[in-house]
Amino acid sequence: MLSKNIIYKNLKGFGTMRNKLDDATWIFVVVQDPSGKEQFLGLHDEKTDISYIPAFHNRDDAISCLIHLPAQKGIKYEVQAIMYGDLSRDALENNFSIFLLDGDGKIIDKIFPDQASKKTH
Repeated sequence: MLSKNIIYKNLKGFGTMRNKLDDATWIFVVVQDPSGKEQFLGLHDEKTDISYIPAFHNRDDAISCLIHLPAQKGIKYEVQAIMYGDLSRDALENNFSIFLLDGDGKIIDKIFPDQASKKTH
């Protein structure tokens, strides 16, 4: 279900804002090809060899950051809400991390597959 075909080469540094997440927390992700073979937008940092799903605490941040994320020509992208628990299980099954970003693309938190199912902060 996840896409690894997009490379994001310029990861930004960690932020300091922390928001509590539990399985019932709604977060926002970018979905590619929402009316066809929909997938979460998955990115890969070549420098650290980490595949991740960019996620956001609110819709406005996701929409603001959408223009900064790499995109494939001819593919439609859409911001959608998902419960954190559902996203973390899917990420874990596909060996993806979840990176929480702000509206400028700055990383707020990194959740790795081995932490995903038990993450609250």
